[in-house]
Amino acid sequence: MANNNDEEFCKDYFELKAQEASYFDFIRIFYSSNLDKRNFFDVSIGVASTIRGFRRRWLIFISIVLQRLFFWFKNPMENLGSFMELLQNYPSFNGGFIQLFLNIFQGKVVRPEKSSEKFKSMIGNLDLRVELDKKIKIGDIRYNRHVSIMAAKLSYENEALNKTVIQKHWQMHFLGLYNFWKAYEEQYSTQAIMFQDKIEDPNLIVVAFRGTSPFNANAWITDIDLSWYELEGLGKIHAGFMKALGLQKPIGWPKQINQDQNNSNSKEFAYYKIREELKKILSKNEKAKFIVTGHSLGGALAILFASILILHEEEWLLDKLEGVYTFGQPRVGDEQFGRFMMEKLKKFDVKYYRYVYCNDMVPRLPYDDKTLFFKHFGSCLYYNSLYCGKVLEEEPNKNYFSLLWVLPKVLNGVFELIRSFILPWIKGNDYKQSWSEMIFRMVGLIIPGLSAHGPVDYVNLTRLGTNLHLPQSQGGLKQD
Repeated sequence: MANNNDEEFCKDYFELKAQEASYFDFIRIFYSSNLDKRNFFDVSIGVASTIRGFRRRWLIFISIVLQRLFFWFKNPMENLGSFMELLQNYPSFNGGFIQLFLNIFQGKVVRPEKSSEKFKSMIGNLDLRVELDKKIKIGDIRYNRHVSIMAAKLSYENEALNKTVIQKHWQMHFLGLYNFWKAYEEQYSTQAIMFQDKIEDPNLIVVAFRGTSPFNANAWITDIDLSWYELEGLGKIHAGFMKALGLQKPIGWPKQINQDQNNSNSKEFAYYKIREELKKILSKNEKAKFIVTGHSLGGALAILFASILILHEEEWLLDKLEGVYTFGQPRVGDEQFGRFMMEKLKKFDVKYYRYVYCNDMVPRLPYDDKTLFFKHFGSCLYYNSLYCGKVLEEEPNKNYFSLLWVLPKVLNGVFELIRSFILPWIKGNDYKQSWSEMIFRMVGLIIPGLSAHGPVDYVNLTRLGTNLHLPQSQGGLKQD
């Protein structure tokens, strides 16, 4: 309903409340002349007049229906995801497929334990690699981007596996895996890891936000929600991503909040806790710098983390922020937000590396057209299926859903499947793909661009891809 919002931090807003929409509302979306007065809408008076037109209503309809579906199937999705993860982990817990079959006949099957350092998530089973590429050393232009994608991939895993990989495999210092509170949904649904490079670059700290897990209904609801809030001076920003980062209800982004460290029941919010931890660690080492990274939803949270640091004028931290590295990141704000961020990132000399692999569908969402305002900003570091990169203003086929691109995307999916068998022969066993990834590639033939969003190709492009630099306007050179 128009102007019924209790938020104190913004004047203009557009909020969809999908759970309050009735079945009849699904139909009313297309003909009601007072759509802004329906219970499933909460919009400011100035925005009410903008929800006209069939195309806009059609996108609203899709968003609400998908949110409702994810909400209804939340438990079945979680159960299915848990079951599939268990199936994926049985071979590794039983010494491989052959030994698993022997254990089945002998009645000695070992059931995977989810808290074990051997247990991998569905994302982890798509790409089994945990070792950093030993050919990529500090000083190599690929180092930060490679560490970033490996950290973003690792953030999907449990604490035991994170500790093992970071401390034993990477020889780095594990600082923590955090599970953050989301005030608007009143649940813990945002995760991030932090670690410090002790060997190659002892002055580098990495923060990696977890992205969207395939069977996490709450994360998908966040991704497809079209709601936004307009922050004064910044512009319009995706409401779901801000809520996941720690938006305070109903006051927005106060510079300080009361987090009682002595109270075990005290809720921790992503932005505020990570900022606090960074200040503690960085204050002990004047030369230390940090980078922020994430894959998918995690990439959106990474760049938003930098934006709130700017909003709060955290100049000391921004001076130590070496770069933001995102992989398959969705759009997070409007054109005004983009201009604001480019100006401030240039002012504080913060590099923003937004990597997009080929037909990955997620960076092409939400829509960028006259109907919706979402737009990327900064350069797109785009890589095709041969891992040849280009610095572009925008990824090709920027809105994904185009009939002209259907056949090229399917043919590219066929090539990627064939490449899965060829690449290990050319580059070695480190590029041998798991059976889970092979199945995912086949799904990509039906839904082109879905398998392209997985971590495998993003890890590969950081190792095998063209070395790209940001344009001079963003503080870099064109490319090698």
